[in-house]
Amino acid sequence: MALSFRNVDADPSDPVESWPYEGLVTAVERGGLADWRRIHRAVQADPWGPVARSLEDYFSYEQPYGVTPLLQRSIADARAAAEAAEKAAVAHEVTALVAASGLSRKAFAERIGTSSSRLSTYASGKVSPAASLVVRMRRVARSGGSGA
Repeated sequence: MALSFRNVDADPSDPVESWPYEGLVTAVERGGLADWRRIHRAVQADPWGPVARSLEDYFSYEQPYGVTPLLQRSIADARAAAEAAEKAAVAHEVTALVAASGLSRKAFAERIGTSSSRLSTYASGKVSPAASLVVRMRRVARSGGSGA
């Protein structure tokens, strides 16, 4: 049976992101695999966005049954993947900034006020530097290590 909304100013064929909360709840409770896949794709695209937040609100008072645990896992997996990608992007930027500076890793680390071993953890993605340290790294890279 095709999903239908009652008393909701949206159509199930509309993008999931445009569904009001009540439409999303209806899809979770009465939808089918195709509807849940669409919800999953919306969560994957924006793990902290309105669809994921609405689902979390719903899950906070609803017993986990049916598709709920799968959608909870979808949110958790999407967020973990996004965080891993963000850490990798920061690590890549750190590596690029060291290279752009023209300094050795040791000299770069000294210029930004940290140790070589700590810089290695940033470049490998094991640890993410504070935003203020990234700003400092960018400044050192722009100055080419000249101290400007």
